[in-house]
Amino acid sequence: MHRHQTIKYGIQIPRNTKIGYGLYIGHGIGIVINGGTVIGNNVNISQFLSIGTNKRTPATIGDNVYIGPNVCIVENVKIENNSCIAAGAVVVKDVPENSTVGGVPAKVISYNNPGIYIKNKFKLTE
Repeated sequence: MHRHQTIKYGIQIPRNTKIGYGLYIGHGIGIVINGGTVIGNNVNISQFLSIGTNKRTPATIGDNVYIGPNVCIVENVKIENNSCIAAGAVVVKDVPENSTVGGVPAKVISYNNPGIYIKNKFKLTE
């Protein structure tokens, strides 16, 4: 099944990728994620996302993060909770909590309402 999804949709998320609850893939095409990546809860990702590394130290993504289309996340960066990465950004440095980053290379462009794009958050009930 994994191979079928990779061929049909162009989504490559290895089985050893650590993914939290509530991952949302907005448009499932052209997504490549390194197997060592750690993805938190309620992360929204868009089409043409690349999370990679050449040094075996991929990214760590916190909770309630929105990642726009055509984003590249490179090497050992930490994306903190409640962050937003704008379309077309190339992330090569850590992203602070409660921020919106954009550009090439990505830099903080705002601290206003970074979590507005996270809808239907998954909540654990006891």
